[in-house]
Amino acid sequence: MPRVPVPPEVDAFLARPNPAVVATVSPAGAPHTAATWYDWEDGRVFLNMDESRLRLRYMRENPGVALTVLGADDWYAQVTLLGRIVAIDEDPDLAGIDRLSIRYGGGPFHNRAARRFSAWMEPERWSSWPLPR
Repeated sequence: MPRVPVPPEVDAFLARPNPAVVATVSPAGAPHTAATWYDWEDGRVFLNMDESRLRLRYMRENPGVALTVLGADDWYAQVTLLGRIVAIDEDPDLAGIDRLSIRYGGGPFHNRAARRFSAWMEPERWSSWPLPR
């Protein structure tokens, strides 16, 4: 797996609102995956989740994560990023989840009473199949 930074065509692929799956590791060492919204900014991944999500707890206990991004129009086009969570912050005004909701759905997040947290992942390595266009 090559180290980051990713080449321009991978950067362009990650900049699109593609479906993604984040993988974390449970305290028992078992993998845990969840479909997720994400954003790509300056070579880092932005995530946001409800306080009740297992992935949030697992990220806090073990910052090693993976994110696989699938092409919205071609699920065989994919990029996987391996890295670490470097920051987790509460999202009290829901700006983080609104950012993702607007990116994926065109409008603010529907549940205004939710307690949300934002996380930043710094990728260290990446792979793809095939190289995105």
